[in-house]
Amino acid sequence: MKVIGISGSPRPEGNTTLLVREALNAVAEEGIETEFISLADKELNPCIGCNVCVETGSCQIVDDVDEILEKMKEADGIIIGSPVYFGGVTAQLKMLMDRSRVLRRGFQLKNKVGGAIAVGAARNGGQETTIQQIHNFFLIHSMIVVGDSDPSAHYGGTGVGGAPGDCKNDKIGLETSRNLGKKIAEVLKLMKK
Repeated sequence: MKVIGISGSPRPEGNTTLLVREALNAVAEEGIETEFISLADKELNPCIGCNVCVETGSCQIVDDVDEILEKMKEADGIIIGSPVYFGGVTAQLKMLMDRSRVLRRGFQLKNKVGGAIAVGAARNGGQETTIQQIHNFFLIHSMIVVGDSDPSAHYGGTGVGGAPGDCKNDKIGLETSRNLGKKIAEVLKLMKK
C-alpha cells in the first residue's frame, strides 16, 4: 500500500508542507509507504477546456501534471493540503484538480482513500471551506473521503499559520493532521482485509 501527500502551497517549505508531512509520518508509522509531492516547484498549466482528454484519454498540455496524475493513479490513498486563499484552494492546486479530468475516464481514482488538510491565518480562517473544495474533488472522482480520527474527528487537518514554520507550534493543526494520517491508514488496512 502507498499513500501520497500533495502540498498545494506555492511555498516549498511552508506550513502546508509541514502538516502534510505530519500526516504522512502518521501513515508511515502504520507500516504504509508514503511519498510527498510539493506543487511549489512544478510546472503547472491551467486546463484550456479543449476536451482532448475526454476524446483520447490523455492531456495535450505538456508539463508536470501528467507525472503527478500517474502517481495519484498508483496510490491507494491521497492526502491533499492547501493554504487558504480567499476561502479556497490555491491556484496551483486548482490547476491540478482541473487537469485531473482525464482520470474521470473510467474513474481511475475510484475507491482510493482521500483526506484533506488546510492552513489558514486564523483558527476560523477558511479551513473548512478549503477542505470542502478538496472533499468535492475526491467525491467527483468517486473516492472514499475520510476526516481526522478520534479524538478530534472533524473534516481533516486544520492548521493556523502565516509565516513558514508557524504550524510547528499549532497543537491542534499537528494533532488533526496526524489523526487524519491515522484514519487513512486505518481505512486502508480495513479495505485490504
